[in-house]
Amino acid sequence: MASNRHLGRVIVLQSLYEYELRSLAHDPEVDLDTIVAKNIEPYEKALGDTEFVYNLAHGVAKNFETLDKALQPMAPEWPISSISAIDRNVLRMGLYELSECRDSIPPKVAINEAVELAKAFGADNSSKFINGVLGTAYRELGITEEESEGTHDSRKTAIAGTDGEENVEGSGSSADGEN
Repeated sequence: MASNRHLGRVIVLQSLYEYELRSLAHDPEVDLDTIVAKNIEPYEKALGDTEFVYNLAHGVAKNFETLDKALQPMAPEWPISSISAIDRNVLRMGLYELSECRDSIPPKVAINEAVELAKAFGADNSSKFINGVLGTAYRELGITEEESEGTHDSRKTAIAGTDGEENVEGSGSSADGEN
């Protein structure tokens, strides 16, 4: 079974996808909170920590333009507008977690979660593309080995919540850096 945060990221991806498409269609009733609430509802008991979902969705959505500008040089052969909406939003989520959530989510967990979302929802080669772009971001952000291994500042940010249940299947690590 997926961890609470993995399920939360799935909900965020679905919500950002709908929000972006409805915004591009100039839907006058588009509202991120309404979309997120609708997508959380069927999974509320399994999810538990809805704050993580709302904070991640809002953090990414309010930074679409900034994230897109930062991503473009990392994938120069692929203009952001030509990347599929799923891959674009997975990249935005991954970059946001890498750049804004390092004190609560180890960078390798952020990249692994983005790759897993790409495998589940993207095209056949999406996971390789996502891994390559976020690997470039990891290097360009100058993330240290300590941050990468999860021995980082233990302060929690609003995005991370405090559940400490960030288990990634097969990694043997948790998002708060404790095994």
